[in-house]
Amino acid sequence: MNRRKALKKGLLGVGALAMSPSLKSFSTLLNNTTLGVQLFTIPKMVDTDLKGSLQLISELGYQEVEFFGPYPFSVQSAKDSWNQIKPMLGITNDAFYGNTIEETAGLLKDFNLKSPSMHTDMDTLRHGLEKMLDEVSKLDTKYLVLPAIQEEKSSLDNYKRFVEEFNSFGEKMAAYNIQFVYHNHGYEHMELDGKIPMNFLLENVNSEFVKFELDIFWMQAAGANPIDYLKKYPLSYKALHIKDATKEFRFKGDGQTPDHWMAGFPLMSDPGDGVYDIKGIIAQAKASGVEHFFLERDIAPEPEKTLKNSYKNLRELI
Repeated sequence: MNRRKALKKGLLGVGALAMSPSLKSFSTLLNNTTLGVQLFTIPKMVDTDLKGSLQLISELGYQEVEFFGPYPFSVQSAKDSWNQIKPMLGITNDAFYGNTIEETAGLLKDFNLKSPSMHTDMDTLRHGLEKMLDEVSKLDTKYLVLPAIQEEKSSLDNYKRFVEEFNSFGEKMAAYNIQFVYHNHGYEHMELDGKIPMNFLLENVNSEFVKFELDIFWMQAAGANPIDYLKKYPLSYKALHIKDATKEFRFKGDGQTPDHWMAGFPLMSDPGDGVYDIKGIIAQAKASGVEHFFLERDIAPEPEKTLKNSYKNLRELI
């Protein structure tokens, strides 16, 4: 097993930041903000030509990518679930699209890209974590992200159990100098038993091992304000998913299921071309300790155009 032993150094860095008298001094380190792409923006492109897609991303000026699974090391149940979704997305392969993880690491190096963050699934976290950690270490990944919880979550007791699991995942990842990250999807803002689950997660996880990725669109789909959350919970968020909307979108239901999410897809737009305060959100994110800024316009209808236009817009906004 190729475990890493740099946890102490990493945690000391986080601790030093937490003791800083002002987060503004930290935000000055991010003046040269690097931009990345969550590859779910361009799933058909990476499905058919990962090398060409990474080359284009690099040539446009992006410096990071975030993969979505399942992967060769994901558990079979995750692969089976994804196989039911792939036809709707028009893709046929899982990551890494015919490449081994070693070959993928080589492609990233060739195009001067990094993959600091990767999305995974709950089944693999529960039943295949050690194997996954051994593999993703080959990409120098810093964060493993759960993009959504797709199981029973109708009471606060469910979230109490998730807190325990998240802490456990994060503690096991620490031996590899990796942190567990949870990505909001909107349903966490619907009150349960007198509490907002998103707040409950943020306030009860062990922040030493668990961080968060803020998705601008899904948070606002639930009626919450990203700037407010970034201000209230500084240092909790390590990554941002950036997309815009042609008009305000709100869930018609509780945001619990994929059909509620997919209703918002037609309203998504390239960041900077819509109604959201992308500039203000990014500014607050930088001041609150966010380190990674990923374009994610889910299944962009014109992927190359979105990559080019979004980079131009975001460079003007940061």
